[in-house]
Amino acid sequence: MNQAPMKVGIIGTGNISSAHYNGYLAAGAEVVAIADINESMVKLRQKEWGIAKGYTDYKDLLADPEVEAVSITTPNAVHHPVTVAAAKAGVHVLCEKPISMSLALAQDMIDACRDANVVLQIGHHMRSNGAAFHAKKMIDRGDLGDITFMRLRQAHDWTGDATVRDSFGKLSNSGGGTLLDNGCHMFDLARYFAGDVKDLYARTATLKFDIEVEDTAVVSVSFESGTLASIENAWTATGWEEGFWIYGTKGSLEYTNRWENPVLKHRFRESPGTTWGGTDVAVYDFQSTGPEQGNHARHIANFIAAIRGERDVICTGEDGLEAVRMVLASYESAKKNQPVLLNSVA
Repeated sequence: MNQAPMKVGIIGTGNISSAHYNGYLAAGAEVVAIADINESMVKLRQKEWGIAKGYTDYKDLLADPEVEAVSITTPNAVHHPVTVAAAKAGVHVLCEKPISMSLALAQDMIDACRDANVVLQIGHHMRSNGAAFHAKKMIDRGDLGDITFMRLRQAHDWTGDATVRDSFGKLSNSGGGTLLDNGCHMFDLARYFAGDVKDLYARTATLKFDIEVEDTAVVSVSFESGTLASIENAWTATGWEEGFWIYGTKGSLEYTNRWENPVLKHRFRESPGTTWGGTDVAVYDFQSTGPEQGNHARHIANFIAAIRGERDVICTGEDGLEAVRMVLASYESAKKNQPVLLNSVA
């Protein structure tokens, strides 16, 4: 028996909202309302998406009895009040990353949604990337043995622009540079693969742009399990790169969108006659693993499935909080030029 389409709202009409809108369409949901303090953007999106209901106050959208769930795609500083208001209205929440740059406010968001018995999912959409999702299943099954080392990378160059706009380049606007913008995704993905983090050591630099925040960062991470990892982020790359490399005692996994056909490669040794460089290789090809839009569509499908009780939430509020804790610990480490224990960041 087919279920009725879920009716959702989108709060915030910036660039990322389009990925959410298209993701809901792909998942069979219906976007029935949007909200933004910028009335001209509301009207633009209403016309673009064919949506009758547009609000300049998110509280009016949350009061709409037709809205069952919302995506919050506002600037970071607004994530907390909108999430808490949505919880009080009994509306499920998909909140863009980072959950909040304040651990206390993040916890308040988590508590509000738990107390209201609504789903809170954070928009770390790399967990829903087809290759990453399958990698997680292989890790959990023990296909790779014990995970020993990982390398995770997300980097770009702002499409070759000579400057970074102030919303990202000024510290008061952004709260951080590439380590926050890209790093929080990779931090979350690292925890998804390898579990709780023990400590980390970060180096940051501003090497290309005349901005107040870092444009290049490398973080060395040690996990409670003993696994080691290197997390690399940059606005000083050429083109867009997103990838991970996972090494275990029984095999390894490789994925990067830089390949012409992004696939997940599993290297292992079962056949006789393998050599230093020649191993068995299994290749997994997924629909929509490369473009960011595909990851968002999968993430939104997972959100709707969680609301319906068909699966656990793929990225919880607690997951979002821990990614921010890693960001804050990294900035503290870079400032002090020494390792920082994660549990010391409160």
